[in-house]
Amino acid sequence: MKYQRIAGVVAGIVAFAGITGTALAATTPAHDLVAKPHADTTLKADLDKILSDPRLAKATSDVDVRTAAGASLYASSAVDSPVRPASNAKLFTTTTALDLLGTSYRFSTTVGSVAPVSGSTLRGDLVLRGTGDPTVSAADYDTLAAGIASRGIKTISGKLLADDTYFDSQRWNPHWDDSDKPFAYASEISALTVATDSVDDTGAVQVTISPAAQGKPAAIALSSDTGYVKVSNKATTGAAGSANTIAVDRPAGANTVVVTGSIPAGGAAVVKLRTVEDPALYVASIFRAALAKHGVSVTGQTAHGTAAAGSKVLATKQSAPLSDILTPYLKLSNNGIADILTKTIGKRVSGTGSWAAGTAAIKQHITALGVNTTALSLYDGSGLSDDDRASAHGVADLLVKVRSKSWFPTFYAALPIAGQPDPLVGGTLAARMAGTKAAGNVHAKTGTLTGATSLSGYVTGPDGQVDVFSILLNNYVTPTPTDLQDRIAVRLATGSAATSSLLHAPAPTKRSGSGKEIEPSWAKAA
Repeated sequence: MKYQRIAGVVAGIVAFAGITGTALAATTPAHDLVAKPHADTTLKADLDKILSDPRLAKATSDVDVRTAAGASLYASSAVDSPVRPASNAKLFTTTTALDLLGTSYRFSTTVGSVAPVSGSTLRGDLVLRGTGDPTVSAADYDTLAAGIASRGIKTISGKLLADDTYFDSQRWNPHWDDSDKPFAYASEISALTVATDSVDDTGAVQVTISPAAQGKPAAIALSSDTGYVKVSNKATTGAAGSANTIAVDRPAGANTVVVTGSIPAGGAAVVKLRTVEDPALYVASIFRAALAKHGVSVTGQTAHGTAAAGSKVLATKQSAPLSDILTPYLKLSNNGIADILTKTIGKRVSGTGSWAAGTAAIKQHITALGVNTTALSLYDGSGLSDDDRASAHGVADLLVKVRSKSWFPTFYAALPIAGQPDPLVGGTLAARMAGTKAAGNVHAKTGTLTGATSLSGYVTGPDGQVDVFSILLNNYVTPTPTDLQDRIAVRLATGSAATSSLLHAPAPTKRSGSGKEIEPSWAKAA
């Protein structure tokens, strides 16, 4: 099963939480904890020193540290400042989804029709309808097609309609940078989409470039090669040991992948993800090909459409529960899932599956929890927009409040865990704080965009008390000061500035094809 390993990882973390002081305290409801002041007289001086790094001289350093019950331990002068949260925005989206949708929430994808079946012919249109499932794969669409064939249907006399009307028709967020359009971390959001890989990157096609004989064109393969996405192959095979200069682009307005450069003979294949325009029609092309594979022909064209009232469901696919989806989503900071959840929240609250409805519902819900939302302004649920704003005060408030929730252990386990190399455990923190007392201890959400980096979550100190922290840094000088975030987290884990001072500035952040700073887990998309 797709989520068997992920479920095992989460179960292991939750079980671990029951037998260790670190995670046990983190699963204790906030109202059962006493806001005991730490006997830590040097904390302010130590954190002030870390934040005096020259890279932050003209930056906004928004930092808040609390006890698990919310008592303040440290607050920077900019703690209430509205800054770009980057992927820390997902904390607001996720906690709202867990409250309003629930851990057992499942997405559904259906195939239906109002048309009658006569013999082996369905005399009308066949409708493929989605509700935003980010987990449904090409293999799942094949299973749906097999379900149609199993009914004895061999011919569809009408059209194949792709129904993505569960969400609105605004698939690209106008608050995103257009230069991000080719990359899977900024894929279009549709109620009918396909998971390109095992960690639910949606709305994209996988492009694999392999070497041929020297001097020959490189070999290119697409996942789900249905003809919907075209390939312009300008790549060649260079001499063995030569430089790999492969570049993959998808020009705006066209579903054409352009591959250029050279790949060395005998070298490893290059694998990239590139977005598709109108994911619903791409999915319909995948489903149409699957129907043909199972002996079902469609006479009419493929088009957008809407399932009519009274449609009979002929085949259906349900996703894993939200509790399982959280792991690849939060560990790897999956933007597509965040914005699918945002539109789903909007649909649940107001009946409109849009960014505007979803973000309004998120802010309303977070405010009702008692979180300070003065600085909160969201235009998406992922934090990809440079127009999003939040404060460390608000994030820390949220992290304190949600500790009393019944779903908190699931949420806590799904956060990236410092220094744990397994990508579905450590996630975006897999390579950070390794070998320190923060490793295996810090559960926190990362965030990185050009000029904005964030780290917010939970850490257990040497006294066994859980601390909540939020570190939002904007407009700094490179290299990206993730090491300063790590030093703060290690300082909280150890109670000593000595260990944290051993952490050094990182190498330059991996960048996208447009030259932007991005989350580490997004690099494969770029």
